[in-house]
Amino acid sequence: MANPEVKKSGAKVKIQRFGSHLSGMIMPNIGAFIAWGIITALFIPTGWIPNEDLAKLVPPMITYLLPLLIGFSGGRIVYDLRGGVVGATATMGVIVGADIPMLLGAMIMGPLGGWAIKKFDKMIDGKVRSGFEMLVNNFSAGIIAGILTLVAYKGIGPVVLTLNKTLAAGVQAIVDAHLLPLASIFIEPAKVLFLNNAINHGILSPLGIEQAAKAGKSILFLLESNPGPGFGVLLAYILFGRGMAKQSAPGAAIIHFLGGIHEIYFPYILMKPMLLLSVIAGGASGVFTFLLFDAGLVAAPSPGSIFALIAMTPRGHYLGVLAGVLVATAVSFLISSVILKSSKKTDDDDDELTKAAEKTSALKGKESRASSLINKPEAKKEEPVAAKTRSDVNKIIFACDAGMGSSAMGASILKNKVQKAGLDIAISNTSINNLPSDADIVITHKDLTDRAKAKLPGAEHISVENFLNSPKYDELMNELKEGQGAAPAEAVSEPAAEQAEDNEYTDVSKIIFACDAGMGSSAMGASILKNKVKKAGLDVAVSNTSISNLPDDADVVITHKDLTDRAKTKLPGAKHISVENFLNSPKYDELMSKLESAKK
Repeated sequence: MANPEVKKSGAKVKIQRFGSHLSGMIMPNIGAFIAWGIITALFIPTGWIPNEDLAKLVPPMITYLLPLLIGFSGGRIVYDLRGGVVGATATMGVIVGADIPMLLGAMIMGPLGGWAIKKFDKMIDGKVRSGFEMLVNNFSAGIIAGILTLVAYKGIGPVVLTLNKTLAAGVQAIVDAHLLPLASIFIEPAKVLFLNNAINHGILSPLGIEQAAKAGKSILFLLESNPGPGFGVLLAYILFGRGMAKQSAPGAAIIHFLGGIHEIYFPYILMKPMLLLSVIAGGASGVFTFLLFDAGLVAAPSPGSIFALIAMTPRGHYLGVLAGVLVATAVSFLISSVILKSSKKTDDDDDELTKAAEKTSALKGKESRASSLINKPEAKKEEPVAAKTRSDVNKIIFACDAGMGSSAMGASILKNKVQKAGLDIAISNTSINNLPSDADIVITHKDLTDRAKAKLPGAEHISVENFLNSPKYDELMNELKEGQGAAPAEAVSEPAAEQAEDNEYTDVSKIIFACDAGMGSSAMGASILKNKVKKAGLDVAVSNTSISNLPDDADVVITHKDLTDRAKTKLPGAKHISVENFLNSPKYDELMSKLESAKK
């Protein structure tokens, strides 16, 4: 008898894979969608600066440019550039064969074109005589693209047109029945399960674009992108949270609300699954408010920052959009506050973020499997073979659905550890669909590991519960040091080096966090270190500013790695510390250890 847990996991992986393919066609082209939205908001008759001549750009962009971009991206996902060209050409058939923007048609024809040319190339592989490769390649792509274009024009286009109108009518019926707020019951939990990009860019955006093309705006753009529900949860943690969760919540709130990286609040929900009620109620309240004000956006805001929402808001609808965000924030905050205040205090509050993975298991109905993954010290010791092959590791990839957000932060954390260890290993992040074939190790969230293995079976795959704070990073680092011979040299030189570095920190009295603007992430980093300095009882001033305003008497300057060279040029006499992430850098504890040792 089949295991129901395995069936459930398999179904979820298939849904994630399908959603990832959909969002993978939209996300690379978000810039074009935003460009169309800006031109629409400015120049149509109801826009900010109506201009009949410039408004002529709007119909061709939505009718031709956006579907062709989607078709090309869909074909490229399946079969690189060759698939993209065939996919885009085939998309032209559904474009000409319909009287509405064929975004959904493009999402069908793009991958279909890539699949067709991929199958043909595989069929003739090794059968083409030398010297005829280019001739066969060009003509095969042209013939297949031409055939698919005709099929799309006469056959697929009318079918997709009917499907498109049916879906649009269904959405309109839900809106007319005032049932749209209930969509939050599905959207908010799905976001926390890392289906946010699939929902927003794979489903809501294509339907929303067609509504916006007709009405000048669409409420569908606001369903998933509203930052209010997550912001309310983080505000509650700031006031009523405990331990590391409370300390890190202010930084997370700024990144989420202003930066638009919604994934940063997911661990806070997973720590206490009851908070799902908060984001569901907040999301539904926000949607209800949007409906009351007849609010909508002209294009998809990406990322889901409050700035992006404002930029995509049509003239005369700012009150409705902002009201929906504020109501969602308030409702989510109130419910979250009650849940957090009623939670029992334990001795392990400082470890709650690291235990979010265990809470995830309870939320997803996989508690036993998660526990077995965590409680297997013997299994970890059975990896001497892997350690011997670590000398061959040259590239480590962090992968998630979109290739940004949490995976980027995880890559940043491990890259910092690798640099400190002096290892020559490239670390980067990307989407699962774009995993490079030369990756030696692929690190993914445990819910995405099966898809990553299917995409790149030849690589070693490491599954983590939380990109921001996984113990597997240190385990991997120990194996890499051992395998690449870094450990002995480090062990020999460490005492003398540490003593010399400690002596250099004796006279440190001012530490400055610096970034471009002197606010935001650098302010959060300064707040974290200031708290550590205060607890240690050290007489060291910690503040933040912009790089252009660095004070001459700064002893230590802490910057993001991309800005360190500029800071060194501005203030060459100071000690400079480069970090990957202002919110979660291990260098803070190292610095504190050196300061405490030096002050003694």
